[in-house]
Amino acid sequence: MKKYPVYEVLQQAATRWPNQPAVHDEAGTISFSELFTQAEILRVQLEKTGILPGMAVGLKAKNGRDFITGLFAIVGSGAVALPIYHQLKAVEIDELVQQTGLHAWIDDHSGTAYQQEKLLVLTPSFSLGFSDQPFTTSFAPFVNNPAFVRFTSGTTGNAKGVIISHQSVIERIDAANNGLQLGPGDTVVWVLPMAYHFVVSIVLYVKYGAAIAVVKDFLAKNIMEITNNHTGTLLYSSPVQVRLLANDTSGVMMPSLKKVISTSAGISPDICIAFKERFKVAVSQAYGIIEIGLPMLNFFQSEEHPEAVGYPVPGYEIGILDEDYQPLPDGTIGYLGIKGPGMFDAYLQPVKLREEVLVNGYFITADFASRSADGLIKVEGRAKSVINISGIKVFPEEVEAVLESYEGIAQARVSSEPHRLLGQVIVASIVLRPQSIVNTENVIQYCRKRLSNFKAPQKIVIVDSLPMTKTGKLQRS
Repeated sequence: MKKYPVYEVLQQAATRWPNQPAVHDEAGTISFSELFTQAEILRVQLEKTGILPGMAVGLKAKNGRDFITGLFAIVGSGAVALPIYHQLKAVEIDELVQQTGLHAWIDDHSGTAYQQEKLLVLTPSFSLGFSDQPFTTSFAPFVNNPAFVRFTSGTTGNAKGVIISHQSVIERIDAANNGLQLGPGDTVVWVLPMAYHFVVSIVLYVKYGAAIAVVKDFLAKNIMEITNNHTGTLLYSSPVQVRLLANDTSGVMMPSLKKVISTSAGISPDICIAFKERFKVAVSQAYGIIEIGLPMLNFFQSEEHPEAVGYPVPGYEIGILDEDYQPLPDGTIGYLGIKGPGMFDAYLQPVKLREEVLVNGYFITADFASRSADGLIKVEGRAKSVINISGIKVFPEEVEAVLESYEGIAQARVSSEPHRLLGQVIVASIVLRPQSIVNTENVIQYCRKRLSNFKAPQKIVIVDSLPMTKTGKLQRS
């Protein structure tokens, strides 16, 4: 039998810490040995129903033990796992299945109902559905032992399918824990969607024996309750949750909390300061990227420089590069390049191997950054086209395509504006076709039927024209 190192992570955890809590969720607490038993039952069922090595299988599930067992069971069968956010609309899931070439998907029946008539009962927790993809078509044969595929925006559209092999997963989680330093005495308080944050999180926590305490939503009261009920030591969150907690006036403390990491988007230093004053724990920014993992953490200068994403985790090299991708001196703003272990193996569509993407060994991000004399990295400007909504990335091109499918709309440009709760919300400017009259509320409802709620515009403004570049492309602010 071929070895699948990611699956062996769970198997080894069950051997090392059989009775130790692995997951606390709405169903209660489950140990590492019980978690492995459930994953093994599901893995066997997948193989019995025809799931073979070289296939691609989607995982549609909400946060909790079932997501984790589903993830491990798929890769344990030799298939490639694609996490699917359970709140995506059916049309979005359809496009994802077609674009990725999934052979099948497993569904815990949470969130959106998707092709229920095709589903076969697999276990008490999961049903299985097959697509029209032939079983004989191998997924990503150009990658050695692939484990996961993820789209960089968590959606379809112009996002890139990122393929990560078993070897790359193990490399990156080992590297990330050089910075995180998690172990069996830790409990991670989990608030982010597992479908978008898993390789340097869920698999890492299992490998190093840390328990995962799942919060059902991101309300401050529930985060504090779960943290205190399960002696949480690390809160891994986005700026939205940090902001909500910083604004909490209940007086409840979280005495077991040792570290707070904010990721997915930049965070205001004022929020970090307010959180530290409220809970006596500093907020540390982290720089996570699906192609590489977690190459930077700001544990050491989080109080003095909360705006920084920190120092390279041991094993990673950060480059601040000019337009020719040559190193710039400290204190200069340039392109952010990263070298290190656990890099992605390939892009899916169009196929592009890692070696074809790297420049002088660096993965060139879409961000601009600077580095201080002592090596502290600060992101000076994030990719203009990507919008972060409560820790989930949204590509404006996808929303614009839906808007421009509405009768009467000739052109659309999507951006974002600050929101007190969510951090950012989607706003759109539209140009109407000649003689057209459009009700913007109807347009918003049209989008909500075709897009996940976090992607649908909250506000639409009708304009006479949109700025264009000299080459005829839409100019973004």
